[in-house]
Amino acid sequence: MAEVLFYHLTESTLEDALPGLLEKSLERGWKAVVQTGTEERRDALDARLWTFRDDSFLGHSTDRDAFAADQPVLLTIGAGNANGADIRFLVDGAEPPDLDGYKRAVFLFDGHDQAQVDAAREQWKRLKAANHTLTYWQQTPERRWERKA
Repeated sequence: MAEVLFYHLTESTLEDALPGLLEKSLERGWKAVVQTGTEERRDALDARLWTFRDDSFLGHSTDRDAFAADQPVLLTIGAGNANGADIRFLVDGAEPPDLDGYKRAVFLFDGHDQAQVDAAREQWKRLKAANHTLTYWQQTPERRWERKA
Protein backbone atom coordinates (compact mmCIF):
# COMPACT_ATOMS: atom_id res chain seq x y z
CA MET A 1 0.00 0.00 0.00
CA ALA A 2 1.32 3.43 -0.93
CA GLU A 3 2.60 5.85 1.66
CA VAL A 4 0.56 9.05 1.23
CA LEU A 5 1.88 12.53 1.95
CA PHE A 6 -0.09 15.78 1.94
CA TYR A 7 2.00 18.89 1.24
CA HIS A 8 0.29 22.15 2.24
CA LEU A 9 1.77 25.02 0.23
CA THR A 10 1.68 28.23 2.25
CA GLU A 11 4.82 30.10 1.21
CA SER A 12 5.52 29.11 -2.38
CA THR A 13 3.61 28.24 -5.51
CA LEU A 14 3.24 24.78 -6.95
CA GLU A 15 5.50 25.81 -9.82
CA ASP A 16 8.25 26.68 -7.34
CA ALA A 17 7.85 23.66 -5.02
CA LEU A 18 7.24 20.81 -7.47
CA PRO A 19 10.62 20.76 -9.30
CA GLY A 20 12.57 20.18 -6.08
CA LEU A 21 10.26 17.37 -5.02
CA LEU A 22 10.61 15.76 -8.44
CA GLU A 23 14.40 16.04 -8.25
CA LYS A 24 14.39 14.27 -4.87
CA SER A 25 12.23 11.50 -6.33
CA LEU A 26 14.61 11.01 -9.26
CA GLU A 27 17.59 10.95 -6.87
CA ARG A 28 15.94 7.94 -5.22
CA GLY A 29 15.85 6.21 -8.59
CA TRP A 30 12.08 6.60 -8.87
CA LYS A 31 10.06 7.53 -11.92
CA ALA A 32 7.33 10.07 -11.26
CA VAL A 33 3.94 10.90 -12.68
CA VAL A 34 2.28 14.26 -11.99
CA GLN A 35 -1.50 14.31 -12.35
CA THR A 36 -3.03 17.74 -12.83
CA GLY A 37 -6.65 18.81 -12.73
CA THR A 38 -6.59 20.52 -16.14
CA GLU A 39 -4.75 20.49 -19.45
CA GLU A 40 -3.81 24.13 -18.89
CA ARG A 41 -2.03 23.33 -15.62
CA ARG A 42 -0.32 20.32 -17.23
CA ASP A 43 0.96 22.52 -20.04
CA ALA A 44 2.11 25.27 -17.64
CA LEU A 45 4.06 22.72 -15.58
CA ASP A 46 5.51 21.29 -18.79
CA ALA A 47 6.99 24.71 -19.63
CA ARG A 48 8.11 25.32 -16.04
CA LEU A 49 10.09 22.07 -15.72
CA TRP A 50 12.26 23.08 -18.70
CA THR A 51 13.06 26.51 -17.27
CA PHE A 52 12.78 26.39 -13.47
CA ARG A 53 16.53 26.95 -13.05
CA ASP A 54 19.09 28.61 -15.30
CA ASP A 55 21.56 25.74 -14.93
CA SER A 56 19.20 22.76 -15.01
CA PHE A 57 15.97 21.26 -16.27
CA LEU A 58 13.97 18.14 -15.52
CA GLY A 59 13.66 15.68 -18.36
CA HIS A 60 9.99 14.93 -18.77
CA SER A 61 7.09 14.62 -21.18
CA THR A 62 3.32 14.89 -21.20
CA ASP A 63 0.67 12.28 -21.80
CA ARG A 64 0.07 13.67 -25.28
CA ASP A 65 3.66 13.02 -26.44
CA ALA A 66 5.19 9.87 -27.92
CA PHE A 67 7.46 7.67 -25.80
CA ALA A 68 5.67 8.42 -22.51
CA ALA A 69 6.84 5.05 -21.15
CA ASP A 70 10.48 6.14 -21.43
CA GLN A 71 10.13 9.35 -19.42
CA PRO A 72 11.48 9.79 -15.87
CA VAL A 73 8.69 12.33 -15.21
CA LEU A 74 5.33 12.24 -16.95
CA LEU A 75 2.70 15.00 -16.71
CA THR A 76 -0.87 13.83 -17.20
CA ILE A 77 -4.49 14.74 -16.68
CA GLY A 78 -5.51 11.08 -16.57
CA ALA A 79 -5.37 8.20 -14.15
CA GLY A 80 -2.85 6.09 -16.09
CA ASN A 81 0.74 5.29 -15.22
CA ALA A 82 2.27 5.06 -18.69
CA ASN A 83 5.86 5.45 -17.45
CA GLY A 84 5.58 2.89 -14.63
CA ALA A 85 6.08 5.58 -11.98
CA ASP A 86 6.94 4.75 -8.38
CA ILE A 87 5.55 8.04 -7.07
CA ARG A 88 2.42 9.92 -8.08
CA PHE A 89 2.00 13.65 -7.45
CA LEU A 90 -1.58 14.98 -7.46
CA VAL A 91 -2.22 18.70 -7.83
CA ASP A 92 -5.18 21.06 -8.23
CA GLY A 93 -7.56 18.62 -6.59
CA ALA A 94 -6.90 15.90 -9.18
CA GLU A 95 -8.85 12.75 -8.35
CA PRO A 96 -6.41 9.93 -7.62
CA PRO A 97 -6.61 6.54 -9.26
CA ASP A 98 -6.08 3.38 -7.23
CA LEU A 99 -2.77 4.00 -5.45
CA ASP A 100 -1.78 0.36 -5.13
CA GLY A 101 1.43 -0.24 -7.02
CA TYR A 102 2.96 3.12 -6.07
CA LYS A 103 5.57 3.49 -3.36
CA ARG A 104 4.31 6.96 -2.55
CA ALA A 105 1.55 9.40 -3.44
CA VAL A 106 1.91 13.12 -2.79
CA PHE A 107 -1.00 15.55 -2.72
CA LEU A 108 0.17 19.15 -3.15
CA PHE A 109 -2.40 21.82 -2.39
CA ASP A 110 -2.42 25.61 -2.21
CA GLY A 111 -3.28 26.79 1.29
CA HIS A 112 -4.60 30.07 -0.14
CA ASP A 113 -7.21 28.28 -2.28
CA GLN A 114 -10.13 27.12 -0.12
CA ALA A 115 -11.38 24.69 -2.78
CA GLN A 116 -7.99 22.94 -2.80
CA VAL A 117 -7.88 22.84 1.00
CA ASP A 118 -11.38 21.32 1.09
CA ALA A 119 -10.47 18.76 -1.59
CA ALA A 120 -7.35 17.77 0.36
CA ARG A 121 -9.41 17.28 3.53
CA GLU A 122 -11.83 15.01 1.66
CA GLN A 123 -8.97 12.98 0.19
CA TRP A 124 -7.41 12.65 3.64
CA LYS A 125 -10.67 11.26 5.06
CA ARG A 126 -11.12 8.78 2.19
CA LEU A 127 -7.54 7.53 2.27
CA LYS A 128 -7.52 7.28 6.07
CA ALA A 129 -10.67 5.15 5.88
CA ALA A 130 -8.89 2.94 3.31
CA ASN A 131 -6.07 2.35 5.86
CA HIS A 132 -3.30 4.17 4.00
CA THR A 133 -0.38 5.53 6.03
CA LEU A 134 -0.83 9.31 5.89
CA THR A 135 1.41 12.22 6.83
CA TYR A 136 0.71 15.93 6.64
CA TRP A 137 3.47 18.46 5.90
CA GLN A 138 3.22 22.24 5.93
CA GLN A 139 5.68 24.84 4.72
CA THR A 140 7.51 27.00 7.23
CA PRO A 141 8.16 30.69 6.52
CA GLU A 142 11.60 29.54 5.24
CA ARG A 143 9.86 27.27 2.71
CA ARG A 144 11.00 24.12 4.43
CA TRP A 145 8.64 21.22 5.05
CA GLU A 146 7.57 20.55 8.62
CA ARG A 147 5.63 17.44 9.57
CA LYS A 148 2.43 18.36 11.38
CA ALA A 149 0.63 14.99 11.51
